Amino acid sequence: MSRFKGHVFPLLFLVISVTGFTQDFQQPVLISSAGQSADVKLVKLLASRENLDAVTVPLAAADDLKGVGTMLLVPGFSSKGLGAAGISQEEEMDRVRALVKASAGEKIPIILVHVGGNARRKGQSDAFNELVARNSAHMIVVSQGDEDHFFSDIASEENIPLDLVENIAAAATPLGALFK
Repeated sequence: MSRFKGHVFPLLFLVISVTGFTQDFQQPVLISSAGQSADVKLVKLLASRENLDAVTVPLAAADDLKGVGTMLLVPGFSSKGLGAAGISQEEEMDRVRALVKASAGEKIPIILVHVGGNARRKGQSDAFNELVARNSAHMIVVSQGDEDHFFSDIASEENIPLDLVENIAAAATPLGALFK
């Protein structure tokens, strides 16, 4: 019998890890977008909060990988972001595919950081989400974006470690821990 039976504890911070292989993540870190959502700016703030040696290049290309230890890709479609960048959805998908391929060729691990919740799910976002997720060495996802188990199913299928966190601010803790 548990002495906590019948008690309800408030959930302040939730991290669920799906076990997988252990990856050695190195700095410096390149942060880039996959879909041109503004979420990349939030991930930049989280990386800064954890004192990571990181640079953000929303339209990163293979040449930007020189000297990089790890890449954080922030998936989420934004027509406004694509318009501001002056590129089409197809051009962005081609860029992300090439970046993922170059990262694999350089043996630079990718960490997916999905902080957009439901707003960056389904529709046009999920093509970017799936591409990045299936090519990640680790995923950090705000739980609202995984209510349908989209990311947790991919993590399970591909044996990719996944940290589900309650909110954007909570994503900083597992992100920082990956580089300790």
